Amino acid sequence: MQTAQKHQPKYTGKRYRLDKPELLAPAGNLEKLKFAIHYGADAVYIGGQKYGLRSNADNFSFEEMREGVEFAKKYGAKVFVATNIYAHNEDIEGIEEYLRNLEAAGISAIIAADPIIIDTARRVAPGLEVHLSTQQSTINWQAVKFWKEEGLPRVVLGRETSMEEIQEIKKHVDIEIESFIHGAMCSSFSGRCVLSNHFTDRDSNRGGCCQSCRWKYDLFEDGPGEEVWASEEELAMAQAGQTPKTGVKPLPLFQEEDNPFTMGSKDMCMIAHIPDLIDVGIDSFKIEGRMKSIHYVATVVNVYRQAIDSYMADPDNYVLKPEWLEEINKAANRPLNTGFFYDTPDHEDHIYEPEEKAVPYDFAGLVMEYDPAEGTAVIQQRNYFKPGQEVEFFGPNGTFFKQTVGTIWDEEGNELDAARHPLQRIKMKVDHPVAYFDMMRKRK
Repeated sequence: MQTAQKHQPKYTGKRYRLDKPELLAPAGNLEKLKFAIHYGADAVYIGGQKYGLRSNADNFSFEEMREGVEFAKKYGAKVFVATNIYAHNEDIEGIEEYLRNLEAAGISAIIAADPIIIDTARRVAPGLEVHLSTQQSTINWQAVKFWKEEGLPRVVLGRETSMEEIQEIKKHVDIEIESFIHGAMCSSFSGRCVLSNHFTDRDSNRGGCCQSCRWKYDLFEDGPGEEVWASEEELAMAQAGQTPKTGVKPLPLFQEEDNPFTMGSKDMCMIAHIPDLIDVGIDSFKIEGRMKSIHYVATVVNVYRQAIDSYMADPDNYVLKPEWLEEINKAANRPLNTGFFYDTPDHEDHIYEPEEKAVPYDFAGLVMEYDPAEGTAVIQQRNYFKPGQEVEFFGPNGTFFKQTVGTIWDEEGNELDAARHPLQRIKMKVDHPVAYFDMMRKRK
């Protein structure tokens, strides 16, 4: 049984403009935006169809942005747009019109790294706040002070910034600080990687990263290995006494039974350290993952929302709840650590062998309606499920329970042996009350 102890801040900072830390969530498309906000995000960051670093995400048209902004306003939330590429000459044409359209759509801020995008936004779209992207690798107070003097209200720190460094920044500069507190980490320095460019000709800093650090590799040594022919034709030339090209097959430094290795980092998770994050004065807690699933976004946002609210309501009696850690692990893609906040990551913070765990749960259904008189819910199917399976319900208002799926019916009242069709609406008994937008998940 955990008991609360009087909280003694280890790190002290100052919050600027925000009385309470903002919970900033990723939204790869309009549906994810709505889930993130419904599950407790104060703001979301999205990508448009240009100038962002997630070119493989669904991304937003201006019409979708306007719809997202209108939805966010109903919850008192904001929408930010990532325009965080490093622009080449050919990227500049059209930026003025693009930024004006963002402003007209009601976007609250852009997240930018390139000075030309920052300068252009301030000149042609003054209604947009400009937040400095983590791509600028800002990790010291003098650099933060420079951007403050340039007129930016917020800096997104590089992931390499420690808690002590954040404390020093807050001591010297009165500016909003945004920090990543959950999600994938880059094996390079704040995304400054060219492996993707080299292997696939996809530019990491213009939205094309192929995540080559997550690939599987074997290790070889250059040297007098086995002589090989470049082709069957050249082998025939050699047999005919001619002089073909040959190559040398490098010596393998692995056994056939060995697993290939990766260079991927473990994911960051700071749910166990909410008091430190708040005490040091971080103004915006940023969750990584515009490419992640709806289940991931809803689960992670829901947990951090509960933890932040619990601490802010009574810091001296705050307790980390075991169920928060359990929930986070249900959405975890990789092993977790605390990034650079407390120590510099070393070899133990990377994943060299097959990953230790994968997402153990699937998003099975979305609650559309609930009938308290009958104790039944209308569920929109999101993944196959059937009677007899154990499922969990969870929602932003504290809903959480497990049950076994009983009889299910279609909308005409016909009994079904399974919910197998995408977005199919089915009816089933639920053991406890549920609400619109609660989610049902199942173990994989």
